[in-house]
Amino acid sequence: MPGFIINRNAQPNGDHEVHNVSTGCSFMPSAESQINLGVYSACHEAVSNAKQQWPSHRINGCYYCCYACHTS
Repeated sequence: MPGFIINRNAQPNGDHEVHNVSTGCSFMPSAESQINLGVYSACHEAVSNAKQQWPSHRINGCYYCCYACHTS
C-alpha cells in the first residue's frame, strides 16, 4: 500500500497538498516540509485523515500524484 504525506506549507491558493510518496512525484515538498500521514490503500483515505487532523486547513490531493483526490 502507498504511503502519503502532507505539505506543511500551503500552496499559493491556500491548499495543503497530500502527496503519494510511493510514486516519486516531482512536486514533492522538501523533507522538512513533509508531515507523514501514514499508509493507505488510496488517496481518498489519506485526504480524509488529513482533513480530520487539520479541520481548519484547505486540504487537496496533488494534481500529479493524487489526481483522483485533486479538487482545486
